[in-house]
Amino acid sequence: MNRLSSRENMLRTIFFQGPDYIPMNYAINGSCYFQYDLNELFDLMERHPILFPNFVRPKDNAAFLEGLRTGMPGVGRAGEPFTDDFGCVWETPMMGLTGTVTKHPLADLTKFEQYRFPDPEVCMGIGPIDWKAEEARIAAAKAAGEFVGAGLRHGHTYLQLTDLCSYEGFLYAMMDEDPVLEPLIKGVNDFNCAIIQKYIDMGVDLISIPEDLGMQSGPMITPEHFKKYIKPSYQRMMKLARDAGCVVHMHSDGDIRTLVDDIIDGGCQIINLQDLVNGIDWIAERFRGKTCVDLDIDRQNVTFGGTPKDIDDLIREEVEKIGTPAGGLMMVYGLYPGTPIENAEAVAAAMEKYRLLR
Repeated sequence: MNRLSSRENMLRTIFFQGPDYIPMNYAINGSCYFQYDLNELFDLMERHPILFPNFVRPKDNAAFLEGLRTGMPGVGRAGEPFTDDFGCVWETPMMGLTGTVTKHPLADLTKFEQYRFPDPEVCMGIGPIDWKAEEARIAAAKAAGEFVGAGLRHGHTYLQLTDLCSYEGFLYAMMDEDPVLEPLIKGVNDFNCAIIQKYIDMGVDLISIPEDLGMQSGPMITPEHFKKYIKPSYQRMMKLARDAGCVVHMHSDGDIRTLVDDIIDGGCQIINLQDLVNGIDWIAERFRGKTCVDLDIDRQNVTFGGTPKDIDDLIREEVEKIGTPAGGLMMVYGLYPGTPIENAEAVAAAMEKYRLLR
């Protein structure tokens, strides 16, 4: 039986103070509910109450799916192009799966003089937000003794700039040292800092700053360009959070080994990165016992195409190599369509099995 509350266990994990267990997060992507047999997914969730402690099985599957469709964010609505608060147009082929930007409002940077940034008082960047409702939600969570985290939309800075300018357009602008980049980046960063400040004012424990910087091999931006154009924004956001006493959680998918020192420089306390693309041994050597790792469990190879034993072996290896008795490891797995349901089950079983491993 756990002697610590989930809040205290989380704090002890982050600060290497001897938690009872490794925090495990099993995240089922919204698209899964439209691609898998719903009863199989619900059975999995019921078999693993440690991972899904608040799950209540819906009484009507059809009504459940309709509710998901109705409440689906614009970036995940198949067949319905969505224009976000920055003027970027998103499209996705699969209901529930975040799409990609197909129209970029600043593909022509000469239009920047007429461009207007969104208002953080009414939106998050990818849709409207009711800040009073958000304040009430956070207050209720704090009153219940929870460890409360909040943060920016995924793709807050580098990806936001590529969404605005197009990937090629932003790369060309950096290579050309286009003078428009300074006010453009400042505008994006001002918006992000305003969102962070709102959450700080609500008293959250953790600020999450998530976006993807890596590819399958290497980053999407050179270390030199990251240091010059992106790192200052990261450091401003981190300082804002750290000065307020918030834990800083930073995320990136992909191979970020050549960027990671600059990503975390300035106060990152939790780094969320992918296991196999960066290498389990490299992650252990770089972070074990030093910085808390929120390890993103492979969803491309072993859990997708391996056996249940392969999955068990992988998660045990990661816990043994990166975790310590003092803490410093949490783990997350994202289930996406295409993964066999038996493998999805094997991941859940292994996460529960090894959460207590020392």
